Amino acid sequence: MYDRQTHSLWNQFTGRPVVGKLTGSGIRLKILPVVIATWDEWRARHPKTKVLSLRTGYDRNYSPGLPYGTYFASPDLMFPALTLDARLRPKDYVFGLRMTGVQKAWPLSAFEGGRVLNDRVGILEIVLVGGATSRTVRAYRSGGRVFKKGPGPNQLSSKGAIWTITEAALKGPKGETLTRLPGHIAYWFAWSGYLSKADFYAK
Repeated sequence: MYDRQTHSLWNQFTGRPVVGKLTGSGIRLKILPVVIATWDEWRARHPKTKVLSLRTGYDRNYSPGLPYGTYFASPDLMFPALTLDARLRPKDYVFGLRMTGVQKAWPLSAFEGGRVLNDRVGILEIVLVGGATSRTVRAYRSGGRVFKKGPGPNQLSSKGAIWTITEAALKGPKGETLTRLPGHIAYWFAWSGYLSKADFYAK
């Protein structure tokens, strides 16, 4: 990532400036919750979503799978990278949760069939809702509750109470909210390379 104001080059994984006058400043971009979803799933959840036009004024093909479609489909890396952690293949996907002082990764395969995971990061109890095929994973505080799939596609159940899945939080039947947590999908070689000491979910 490059910004035109300070002419700094940013490491898009760590959120730190690595080239330019901001290097060594201690500045770090805030990590936000990010989700990958199919257009059908997203539109069903958010029917009023606005979409950026492909008419950018530049001659570049933004069709699905482009650019980098060949790279995504290949098991090979684009550039040499040292991958010492062999628990997963270098380009296996993980969902990584990243908060101050604690990080943890879950292999995307843990979410086969839309599995709901109740887990812990440090002392924080969390619930993760995912789908391995679409690479869609969201993580929320659980407040000590144990969740399972609900009756609807956007719902979870805990002790008979139905909670609604939203982008910002889980919403309970009595107006309770459980905050969404900052996480994203990453390749294993990148996650293990930058965050080699992070916790890892083992089935």
